[in-house]
Order: sequence, then structure tokens, then C-alpha cells
Amino acid sequence: MSETVAPVPATLEGYLAYLNNERNYSPLTAENYARDIRRLFALAGATPLPDLKSHHIRRYIAQLHGGGLGGRSLARVLSSWRGFFNYLMRDHGCQSNPCVGLRPPKAPKTLPHALSPDEASKLMEMPVETAIDARDKAMFELLYSSGLRLAELVSLDPIDMDFADASVRVTGKGNKTRIVPLGSHAITALKAWLAVRDQIAKPEESALFVGKNGARISPRTVQLQLRQRGITQGIASGVHPHLLRHSFATHVLQSSGDLRAVQEMLGHASISTTQVYTHLDFQYLAKIYDGAHPRAKKKP
Repeated sequence: MSETVAPVPATLEGYLAYLNNERNYSPLTAENYARDIRRLFALAGATPLPDLKSHHIRRYIAQLHGGGLGGRSLARVLSSWRGFFNYLMRDHGCQSNPCVGLRPPKAPKTLPHALSPDEASKLMEMPVETAIDARDKAMFELLYSSGLRLAELVSLDPIDMDFADASVRVTGKGNKTRIVPLGSHAITALKAWLAVRDQIAKPEESALFVGKNGARISPRTVQLQLRQRGITQGIASGVHPHLLRHSFATHVLQSSGDLRAVQEMLGHASISTTQVYTHLDFQYLAKIYDGAHPRAKKKP
């Protein structure tokens, strides 16, 4: 017997249209919100959302936590619900927002993992024998060279590249545009890809990177290709696009010490988001110190 798919409530459809059209959220972000809000409908059951109180929301969060959802994920869920209730208050006569003032369980602080410079170089050392090889090398070099988010990478068009200025125009979160430098290795790889792109791309396709079907490449394809590349190169940690973004930020900060520049290149709205990389940098320096300073070495 086939599983029945629950219909999408009209209020959720309206909210997603609001996120896409008025807030300029990416389709991926909007879908994450939708998934979280579907959880809310499922937990509420027959109880209308306008009748929910803060104690209901606390119980739902506790249920999700007991089901294995961590603090960081619960924070995102609560944020999604809070935004949805604000929308219901604005456009659908809801009288209050039961999520106001509630906080999720604290998540343990974890630092983003980064590849070593040697691992990053090893990842980029790949033979280019086909147009797909050229595409993949260009994507990986660009992710590491410029610290792009996955959604930013797949949304690029050739017109966004400026090889004369060694830069790329990126549209990030909130539809904000920034200009990010391009490294020489990325430029070489991108030129090689553009020389063979028409072998795969449909004639009318505007995307910089395309899949085997000739249309704009999907985020999932990028993830799978990069993961397989990491396995081929024997890199123990699972390689994914955000790992290259972390590695870019860590390596630039280690070399330059310029936190503001890293913030601008990553497209972070707040410097506090970028400051996590100062902790990574300190870990790197501490490791060097422990290995080099006579007073740091443990006695046998």
C-alpha cells in the first residue's frame, strides 16, 4: 500500500511564497523552513496552531530533543517556528507567538573541521581527461579558492566571472552580492572548463556549472562528486563543500591574520560569526608551540 503524503497547509504555502518573494530566501533555505514547520503541524495534530501556548512548544521541543535532535538543530527549528508564527500574526489573525522567549537546549560548542594545506593541495591534484573532470576540478578549485557556499556555487553564471580582475561576483544569503577574489589555480581551472562547457551544456543554459543532462548542476551532484574525490585521494575525513569553505577561511586567516577581510570574503553579516576561525587559528598555533617549544614538551 502506497504511503499517503499529507497535503501542504495553505498557510505554509503562503509563508513559503513570502520567504521566496519578499525575503529573497534561497529555495534550499525555504525548504529547510518548510521541513521544520511540517514538524510543527505533525506535533500539534488536531490542535489549531493559533491555540498553541508556550507550554505546548516546550513539550514539542522536548519531544524532538528526546528523539535525538541536537541543540543546534533545535535552535533552527525554534527559529523557523517563531518566524512562521510572526507571519500568522501579520497575515492570518493569530493573536500571539508562543515561541517568543523560548530557548533550545544548549548545543556543545564545536569548531569547524578544516583540511590541512597539504590535504587541500592533494584534493586538487586530479587528472583532467573528460569535460566532467574539467568541470569538477573547476568547482573544487573555486570552492577552496574563494570560500563559496554550495548554493552560491551552483547559482553562478559565466558572466559572474571576471578573469581580468581575478574576481567572482557572488549572490549570497539574503540576496546580498559580494565580490570575492579568484586564485590563479581557480582561474586556470575555470578557463579549462569554459573551453569544454559547450560539450555538455544545453544551448540555452546560462549556468556556469551543468550536470550530465546539460542543465544547471544540482547541489547534491556537487556533494557526491566532492565526496568521491576525497575518497579517491585517501582523505580520511569526509570531504564536503562546507569543509572547503572552512579550509579557505582557516588558511587565509593563518596566513594574513586579517579577520575583517575573511569576514567580507565569506559574506558573514557579523564579525562574531567569523571569529570561530580565530579559535581554529589558535589551535594551529598551539600545536606548533607544543611541538617546538622546549618548555612545552612533556617529560618522558
